[in-house]
Amino acid sequence: MNLLITGGAGFLGQQLIRALLARGELAVSDDGAARPIAHITCFDQIEGDLDDARVRNVAGDIADPGTVSSLINAETGAVIHLAAVVSGTAEADFDLGMRVNVDGTRAMLEACRRAGSCPRVVFSSSVAVFGGDLPAVVDDAVAPTPQGSYGVQKLIGEWLVHDYTRKGFIDGRSVRIPTVVVRPGKPNGAASGFASNIIREPLAGREAVLPVPVDTRMWISSPRSAVANLLHAASSPSSAWGWNRSLNLPGLSASMGEALAALEKVGGVAARARVREAHDPAVMRLVRTWPDRFNTARAHAMGCVADPDFEAIVRAHAADYPPA
Repeated sequence: MNLLITGGAGFLGQQLIRALLARGELAVSDDGAARPIAHITCFDQIEGDLDDARVRNVAGDIADPGTVSSLINAETGAVIHLAAVVSGTAEADFDLGMRVNVDGTRAMLEACRRAGSCPRVVFSSSVAVFGGDLPAVVDDAVAPTPQGSYGVQKLIGEWLVHDYTRKGFIDGRSVRIPTVVVRPGKPNGAASGFASNIIREPLAGREAVLPVPVDTRMWISSPRSAVANLLHAASSPSSAWGWNRSLNLPGLSASMGEALAALEKVGGVAARARVREAHDPAVMRLVRTWPDRFNTARAHAMGCVADPDFEAIVRAHAADYPPA
């Protein structure tokens, strides 16, 4: 069986591919039988750097139908679609966000449709599909009302996955991933990126800026939990999803003050002192539209996992990415 990971050169994609290689197999049919993984295609705008005979690294444009069609055929058992323009960039560049997040998703789904084998598709969505006037706790029955271009584009992707599944072209499922913290590497254009920056940079001896008040709460997941839940979504049978192919993944509701307290516990007073507040109205406007508390009973019943607390997230990052 072959797998395709779009956005595979990103940090989450690379962790996902490593986890798949370690497993060596994946259940992508409703009989629950795991099938050996022969090849994984890692597709992104730049080539990934995993050196494994089972991995094919391909660079290209996700919104180019010809390129995407060359990646998917009848031997493709599953596609995990992570490729996306992140929230802050999608808000600043409307055309780019629509091209990558909407046109790219449609190109991927059309390639799956033409393959004719009804592959399993996991679409990486976001809690940014919610916004506006929301209840204190959001569950799967709450209607998405995004208040930013990124959330709108992700919701369009969810509905496309739903309809392509309804028509029998794919076996799709969309997972709304919490803000993933701590992301390694350099800061990106995500409006939520500061939640990683204020942990990653101080632990590495560098200063960081907190652009929102310390009482700002966010719905958060560690990379470890995000990867585990993506794999679970890919391997769970269609019967577990029923008619609703979108799922709010478990997370942790944490304030930035709680995040900084966890940073101090792990990195000491010196690490905490490297973070300064400098509020950014543009970031605050987007982040405040996102819900920060969810009832994820459905996801838990399906077998998804959550992190116990923010300190555990920080300690996991420190263990996975020790300072040089």
